[in-house]
Amino acid sequence: MPKKSLVVFTGAGISAESGIKTFRDSGGLWEEFNIEDVATFEAWVKNRPLVLDFYNQRRKQVMEAKPNASHFFIAELEKKFDVQVITQNIDDLHERARSKKVLHLHGEIMKARSTVDASLVYTLESADIREGDRCVRGSQLRPHIVWFGEMVPEMDRANDLAQNADLFVVIGTSLNVYPAAGILNYVFPKVPKWLVDPGEFDLDHRKSLKHIKTSAVKGVELLREELFKYL
Repeated sequence: MPKKSLVVFTGAGISAESGIKTFRDSGGLWEEFNIEDVATFEAWVKNRPLVLDFYNQRRKQVMEAKPNASHFFIAELEKKFDVQVITQNIDDLHERARSKKVLHLHGEIMKARSTVDASLVYTLESADIREGDRCVRGSQLRPHIVWFGEMVPEMDRANDLAQNADLFVVIGTSLNVYPAAGILNYVFPKVPKWLVDPGEFDLDHRKSLKHIKTSAVKGVELLREELFKYL
């Protein structure tokens, strides 16, 4: 008998417990930096050294962080389910926890890409992208990140995966960031859905989502009991 399809949609809250700063919470990165200065293509054109340094520092933070119990829990679910992770996070903690299928909506900080050809993507061996680091076409490398104002190229693929889910779990996000939060619109109404997050959320889907209102690490233990009912 084939395994049930389980889609796990994760956000900043799951990585926050590994010490990676979130962007929107109190003490988050946007209290230290203006979005317009470091996370738009206009910023890249205006002050490339600042943008490079911002992401170099984020990359060092990611390299120092380690997957937590919730990352490992998701990877272990592959023994029982056909698991597809869709994440808003740019870190590689899911991969380091050994999740096999991970779709990054907002890019991957451990990769760089060409400024002129988005298909030219390179895995980074160190924390830094430097001025003068170029792709094979001679263009300066930029962080492989979806900046504000840019299209989310993997959104259609993510929506397709959600549409084919037998079970759908959200961990570490209050579902307030669009277009990513709109993924719930593609999950069939009868599909069991859970949200693991300590925050409040206000969506049309709130009646169909079972809210486990706690942190990712604590919440996945409660989630285990819920999911295993469907085996």
